[in-house]
Amino acid sequence: MLHPIVCLLLLLVPLTAQPATAPRPNILFIISEDNGPELGCYGTPEVRTPHLDRLAAEGVRFNRAYVTQAGCSQSRASIMTGLYPHQNGQIGLATWGFRMYRADTPNIPRNLKAAGYRTGIIGKLHVSPESAFPFDFAAIPSANFARKNLPDYTKNAETFFNASAQPFFLSVNFPDAHQPWTRQVDGLPARPLDGKDVKPMAYMGVDEPTLREQVANYYNCMNRLDTLVGDLLAALQRSGKADNTLVVYLGDHGADMLRGKRTSYEGGVRIPLIVRWPAKAKRGQVREELVSTIDLMPTVLALAQAEPVTGLPGRSLVPLLRGETSAWRTYLSTEYHTHAARANFYPQRTVRDDRYKLIENLLPGEVNPGHAFTLDGHLGVDLNQAVRSAPADIAAAYARMGKPARWELYDLQTDPFEFRDLSTDRDHAAVLARLQEQLAQWRQETADPLLQPANLVRLKAEISAASKKEARELSWQYPYYFLGQEPPAVAPPEATTKGRKKKKSP
Repeated sequence: MLHPIVCLLLLLVPLTAQPATAPRPNILFIISEDNGPELGCYGTPEVRTPHLDRLAAEGVRFNRAYVTQAGCSQSRASIMTGLYPHQNGQIGLATWGFRMYRADTPNIPRNLKAAGYRTGIIGKLHVSPESAFPFDFAAIPSANFARKNLPDYTKNAETFFNASAQPFFLSVNFPDAHQPWTRQVDGLPARPLDGKDVKPMAYMGVDEPTLREQVANYYNCMNRLDTLVGDLLAALQRSGKADNTLVVYLGDHGADMLRGKRTSYEGGVRIPLIVRWPAKAKRGQVREELVSTIDLMPTVLALAQAEPVTGLPGRSLVPLLRGETSAWRTYLSTEYHTHAARANFYPQRTVRDDRYKLIENLLPGEVNPGHAFTLDGHLGVDLNQAVRSAPADIAAAYARMGKPARWELYDLQTDPFEFRDLSTDRDHAAVLARLQEQLAQWRQETADPLLQPANLVRLKAEISAASKKEARELSWQYPYYFLGQEPPAVAPPEATTKGRKKKKSP
């Protein structure tokens, strides 16, 4: 009998395309690094983002949008494939050799290319194997955390916009707001913020002068990002193609702050998502539906009149963009596995509804190594004393993060920053049971490999052994045993990550 994930991957094949009946839009993805919804239009006044605020005013702002996992490669693989990390295999960073199960997994550039679109990427992909994504054009393949030659993102995009009348898909991936949080680059932002101008994000629950400086420079990255996005959108306007271009702006996950990136808390998995579709979308909407980045692939396939793909867990956002009343999901799930091969392996699964959120820790009672990694100097300061001095519920939340029980339950209406665990509260027993049932159902429906205890034991051992090796030496076995197969003696070539070369013709 075939493994459930193998069956799923075999289902992910195109169906017969429908005949084209309307002009197909160009599609522009703008993806930023390591930032949650800390934008002016999401209610953070210190972040001056007039261009993104205007994009939201002209389009649709999704107030409750989520990534699948709060890590770069894992999130970006889900954006491009429409699958959860445990479904596509990208459960950790490509930098450390983590990769998708199969190089032939359907994905946005591959399927749009087959539908007659010109495809391009500017900035990093950070998903392995890169050969799975057959872009026609690629530029600036590095992460560029040094922020060199930032105007080149728009220059390359403008060349791509103007190269052909063929409909296009272009993904532009800016380096902000990834660490290092650079205060100013080439005069951007024009008026940098200092620590005295800001307070830490509320979901961190602690305050400290050095932390304020870090937050100020994170906000400076966001202010600079907005200027770069404005330049990019101006280039699109100059091309004459803006009116027929779907623009999607999103962050790849939350900020690299306390209880943000590398966690399953709201600070890690909730992101900004803004979509402008001049031809059809109802302007100025703020949607409260629970949406996920797995919804992007079915959305763009529908708009491109491309061959649909069966087996995708997401839903097309088109009815919401049009302002229609549509039956939508009641529950939304996220997950976590690891980030690098070191310091932060702690698998989790989550589900939330309109009000409550449940986290399942798959290694309950064991120390979460990401807790110490975050507090012991990752942000340039030892924050343990700040946590100990915090109010009791916040100090308890950090202690719980360090060694959690199996379940954590939060009321996001009364406790939006997840400081008070209700999993043992008798008054919430029915909520707990309902969400436990929904989470178990989601894990079954999506063929979660970690439902098999042997897989969890084996992955934990593999991660532990890998932590003693250099990234170039790693050759993961989970892409085989997660699918019920034994790994070959030598890992296949696609298990390695190679840098993309710039393609000279757009």
